Amino acid sequence: MEEGLEIPTFEILYQDEHFIAICKPHDILVHRTKLSQDTVFVLQSLSKQVDKYLYPIHRLDRKTSGILLFAFSSEIAKTIHDQFQTGEITKTYLAICRGHLPQLEMTIDYALTNDRGKIQDAITHVKVLKQSEIAVPQGKFQTSRYSLVKVKPLTGRFHQIRKHLKHIFHPIVGDRPHGCNKQNKLFKEKWNMGTMLLHAQQLQLHHPITEDVMVISTPPLDEFQRMLEVLELS
Repeated sequence: MEEGLEIPTFEILYQDEHFIAICKPHDILVHRTKLSQDTVFVLQSLSKQVDKYLYPIHRLDRKTSGILLFAFSSEIAKTIHDQFQTGEITKTYLAICRGHLPQLEMTIDYALTNDRGKIQDAITHVKVLKQSEIAVPQGKFQTSRYSLVKVKPLTGRFHQIRKHLKHIFHPIVGDRPHGCNKQNKLFKEKWNMGTMLLHAQQLQLHHPITEDVMVISTPPLDEFQRMLEVLELS
């Protein structure tokens, strides 16, 4: 970490001697990567915050906010990671999408190709929580439509939620690779909003030692809440 850089402080949602759960803000990478010139990362910053060595368990995209888990030992990291791999952990996300979805509840079963060219099954359950239509012109339309959705990925593929919502032509607002550039430009120019409106709201898992069922949750962060108000989805 470079001298003079501000180290972020993360909200701790749960902590015991085995692992820790935090709320990751938008726009910060989980750990160092050769593909980025960033100098501040969750892993290193949180390690300083709690003064412990941390083992990553899973990841969230840079622009995705929400629940992120780290273990205090490699054994615990593997135990919880295995729950992710076998689908034992229930993941719930909130997202704001362009348009009104064709159904209020639907399951997207659409295989995805990973970065090595392998085709993988991918299934995502989507439920519409609220829809809106606001007086903001967009293209040939005089109004703009948006949906707040609850999303549960039943498999864990790279960018699965983002790719699946793009596949049904209702991309997440602020998603650059898989979203709508015109929509993202509108949000930047009109509301100075440049992040992606995807939030990891809840995880249900088994404690790695006691095996008790745990539910960890956190509400959307300020920018997500602001856009809920702006888009009349709150």
